[in-house]
Amino acid sequence: MIYLQLFYTFFKIGLFGFGGGYAMLSMIQGEVVTRYGWVSSQEFTDIVAISQMTPGPIAVNSSTFVGQYVAHLPGALIATFGCILPSCILVSLLAYFY
Repeated sequence: MIYLQLFYTFFKIGLFGFGGGYAMLSMIQGEVVTRYGWVSSQEFTDIVAISQMTPGPIAVNSSTFVGQYVAHLPGALIATFGCILPSCILVSLLAYFY
């Protein structure tokens, strides 16, 4: 059940998170800290700091670290996949119609 919640949460964030990674951080915080309580506010601050230091988009890095924290390696893979899947679908559709 936790895997489905992780995927749905980060899919929703990836789908509606306009404005780049930093704009998506508030959505991630609202879901994982406030709504589900998967991580505390202090732990989320640490996740954001680590996400800024690692190469790659901050929203994807944050989703990976939250997934790792909540459900270990499968959670990290599922959260990352859920975060990037909406963008892949939209770009594929635009490429098809272009």
